[in-house]
Amino acid sequence: MKIFQTKEIRNIALIGAAKSGKTTLAEGMLFEGKVINRKGSVDDKNTVSDYRQIETDRQISVHASLLHTLWEGHKINILDTPGFSDFTGDILSSVSVADTAIFTVNGQAGVEATTENAWRQAERAGCPVVFAVNQLDHHNANFDEVVRQLRDYYGDKVTVAQYPINSGEGFDTVIDLVLMKMLKFPMGGGVPQMLDIPASEMDKAQELHQRLIENAAEGDESLMEKYFENDTLTLEETRQGIRSGLVQRGIFPVFCTSVKHGIGISRLLEFVVHSCPSPDMSTPRKTTAGKAFHSDSKEPAALFVFKIANEQHLGEVSLIRVYGGEIFEGQDLINPRSGNKERISQLFVVNGKNREKIDRLIAGDIAVTIKLKDIRTNDSLMDLKNGDAGFEPIVFPEPIFITAVKAVNSTDDEKLGSILQDMHRTDPTIIAGLSRELRQLILQCQGEYHMNTIKWYFDNIYKLDIEFYAPKIPYRETITKSAKADYRHKKQSGGSGQFGEVHLMVQPFVEGYKDPTDFPVRGREEHNLPWGGKLLFNNCIVGGSIDARFMPAILKGIMERLEEGPLTGSYARDIIVYVYDGKMHPVDSNEISFKLAGRQAFITAFKNAGPKIMEPIYDLAVRMPEDMMGSVMTDLQGRRAVIMGMDSDGKYQIIRARVPLAEMNKYSTSLSSLTSGRGSFSMKFVEYAQVPGDVQTQLLKEYEEKLKEEE
Repeated sequence: MKIFQTKEIRNIALIGAAKSGKTTLAEGMLFEGKVINRKGSVDDKNTVSDYRQIETDRQISVHASLLHTLWEGHKINILDTPGFSDFTGDILSSVSVADTAIFTVNGQAGVEATTENAWRQAERAGCPVVFAVNQLDHHNANFDEVVRQLRDYYGDKVTVAQYPINSGEGFDTVIDLVLMKMLKFPMGGGVPQMLDIPASEMDKAQELHQRLIENAAEGDESLMEKYFENDTLTLEETRQGIRSGLVQRGIFPVFCTSVKHGIGISRLLEFVVHSCPSPDMSTPRKTTAGKAFHSDSKEPAALFVFKIANEQHLGEVSLIRVYGGEIFEGQDLINPRSGNKERISQLFVVNGKNREKIDRLIAGDIAVTIKLKDIRTNDSLMDLKNGDAGFEPIVFPEPIFITAVKAVNSTDDEKLGSILQDMHRTDPTIIAGLSRELRQLILQCQGEYHMNTIKWYFDNIYKLDIEFYAPKIPYRETITKSAKADYRHKKQSGGSGQFGEVHLMVQPFVEGYKDPTDFPVRGREEHNLPWGGKLLFNNCIVGGSIDARFMPAILKGIMERLEEGPLTGSYARDIIVYVYDGKMHPVDSNEISFKLAGRQAFITAFKNAGPKIMEPIYDLAVRMPEDMMGSVMTDLQGRRAVIMGMDSDGKYQIIRARVPLAEMNKYSTSLSSLTSGRGSFSMKFVEYAQVPGDVQTQLLKEYEEKLKEEE
């Protein structure tokens, strides 16, 4: 393949709601560019981008696919992204390296729930957006209503660049406000017939054209001056203004398509080439040290790994965008994260699973490389003299769905953990780890559909039986008053026996606490517990009733019970212990005896000291359409939430609340149901608070039953 220069490259991401036509548009772009000679379809399971088994099975995009097409001597790199918000990681990584996002919108449904998620990811990445209103051949299509909704949601920068003449069945004609021509497209695709705008449409076209060039001129002072002087702009000046406006996110042009029939695709490709920014015109990408790379071939060689994928017959591949210089086979670059050298062994230009080997890439291009030794998503590879700082990483969204997972056959536990770590490499929004506290393998992801996709891979690819179940809640246990207890451990079984007796007192640790006056504190150890809170351990022994060498054993026994609290087996915290008396035996006393005696005395004292269970409380922010506030509020109140306030965000309302983690299992699924997929939320831990009495009683009962089952 020809080596394309930076100005001959365009990088676009196809984003939008599920079933809005992204994959079919990608297929049409490849066909129009003569990269393929026959269009596949989602229904026939033979598209270039949806080539993985899970995608042909489900007939939806699950992973972002890298494609490319050719138009007027330019190479257009295409990232076809999933539509469901559960796969938001691939959407975000794609718009983070694209120079323009083509945003498909269903001409019948308008702004949908997953439309809004795609918009948020493009906005987060600062990616320019061009809207393509699709399915205008359907009898329910309503272009004007869709534009009204787009402006309602995304503001007046939404600017009509085309409008349909005959939307509905047989749709094939648009008024193009950039070219100021009527375009009549052949059914099945191809270059349109260019006609003069009919007199009946001229007033409307002139009015919309004027609005378009006003918005195009706004981002450029020189163009604004020309507009004021001449009351219009030339075609080239209009294109220049649109290009500048796109980079500044000051204009969001709207185009018309019926991608199923190839209508509008060739004009969209022409617009991408003439009016969308080339890589060197886009916002520079900065390193963590603040150095900006402008996708200039004269800059030092630098690339960014925005996605890792596993490809059949090829293994692990790295999807890269070049931000500086040239990348070529055999080149050695430095990974700033590790400081290690990586050699570029092979480079490929790809269309889905089809790949073509190339020997070098110019700044601005996107391609695939393989056989890198130690590479991750968000890594950079830089020229040797420029390897001190990598590019700023993509910040992926926090997980919103948490579940516990285990292998049906316990012998597969290690394999399960290894597979989940591999999944995290290819999708950083999948996070898995063994919780020592909960004694569960915890899986975090972007929703229940995301979780079910993970399950599909285990069932169909890895052939490993797994099951999901509710994660335990990381409760904390503590006390509210002082209590004393003693315990004698005595065991005789021939020869040396075991003997240890410990008398101790416990009291809650609070700021400004006071030591008791009935026994002196002779030695104190303060321990900051790994799970939060403190343990103060005081040696109050007088007269040598317990030898000092046995005090560490007593402390060890108490620490074991702090790690597995007496009430529910959860971590205990914020406790002061005073060991004030005890007994030893000259022969039978040893460390194990005092460890067990101290442990049992602590359990008894703890249970007599007004014990309470603390639960994690989270700050919750729920964003939803205003008309859905009532049902969301009612649901939150049923989850023991305390409403802290409300804010507005355009057409949306945000409810801020504090809610126990125990009440939030599968909340993402519930919220989606309540809001028809339009609601979103974020959570952040804030504090531990005492559980209500009835909840504590229930937790104690459940723990006792569990212990009986284990006996």
